[in-house]
This record gives sequence, C-alpha cells and structure tokens, in this order.
Amino acid sequence: MGEFWPVPDVLSYLAGSWRVRRTVRDLASGAEGHFTGTTVFGPPEGAEHAGLLHHESGTFTWQGVARPAERTLRFLPGAIPAAALVQFSDGRPFHDLDLTTGRHTADHPCSADLYRGEFSVFASDRWRTVWRVGGPAKDLVLTTDYARGD
Repeated sequence: MGEFWPVPDVLSYLAGSWRVRRTVRDLASGAEGHFTGTTVFGPPEGAEHAGLLHHESGTFTWQGVARPAERTLRFLPGAIPAAALVQFSDGRPFHDLDLTTGRHTADHPCSADLYRGEFSVFASDRWRTVWRVGGPAKDLVLTTDYARGD
C-alpha cells in the first residue's frame, strides 16, 4: 500500500479527539518553539452548518515563555467525500484538503507571504502537517503531529 494511508472520507477520519505536538522553527533567526495540546473535530453548533468544527487548545512555548493558545477552523464537505474545504473561524477560505491518496499539498497566500501545507496520513490514528511559510515577513516551518486519543 505504500507509505501513506488513503482516506475515503476525510470528515469521518478527522472526527473526534487528537493529541497534538507542534514544533515551530524560525529559519531566519534559528529560534524554535513548541505547542502541545488537543484538537477536537466535532459537529458545529446549529443544524444549518455542515462539516466539522476544529478546535485546538493547549500551550505554546516560545523563547522559554509558555502561554495558552487556541484556534478554531471549519472543515466543510468538499466535492467528494475524501475532500474538505477548510475555512478560518470567520468564514474566510484557508485551503482545500483531499486525502484520497493519504497525502495532499495546499497553498494559502497571506499578504506577501505564502503558506504551503503538506498533509500526510500514516494510519487510522496518525497524521502530520508541515507548513512552510515564506515571504518578506516570515520564514518558518511548522510541523504538527496528530495522534488519536483523548
């Protein structure tokens, strides 16, 4: 089957609770930080919304200072079950996500910077994202590992 685990239905795959470990490297300065916490993919409030609400919460440590951190995204059904449209919490588009092959690359322009995400699924309970952020304002690599669990 290869290195990647194909996902026939992305929203079903993501639903539930995941442990999260992220490293953030600033390639320009050499600084490194990390985030640990949980991500819960659950149904959004209200029957008018489809898809999943992604809520991440935990602790982000940067240059020795730990702070609480959280974010919310929306994962909406895509054109096929293996795909989703990802939005920021305010409804702005973020990127598409198609895990049919177990791997996907997505781009998100943000001002003059470009975010390029690589998504890799390794098993029913393990996947990873690597975002490379480049441009005049940022030069970062964010690597996030997700493992199924409470």
